[in-house]
Amino acid sequence: MPDQNDLLLRRILTDVLGLKPGQADTFDADTGLFGHLPELDSMAVAGLLTELEDRLDIIIEDDEIEGEMLETYGALLTFVEAKRGS
Repeated sequence: MPDQNDLLLRRILTDVLGLKPGQADTFDADTGLFGHLPELDSMAVAGLLTELEDRLDIIIEDDEIEGEMLETYGALLTFVEAKRGS
């Protein structure tokens, strides 16, 4: 059963990247993001990070942003959970 962070992250990815309805619902921990989803290019990353901060009430410092964080859905979810302390 998806938790709150999982549901929020899927909604944010859908909204920011303009994914088809339900597309993010199929993502699992190993689903590739940056470099795999054409919608998530270098221009979209800034918008995604800003939206994560706004909707999840977190602050993402520049030194926390690494390529691995955006490689897979699982890595991004782990990052979000750590930032939200859950």
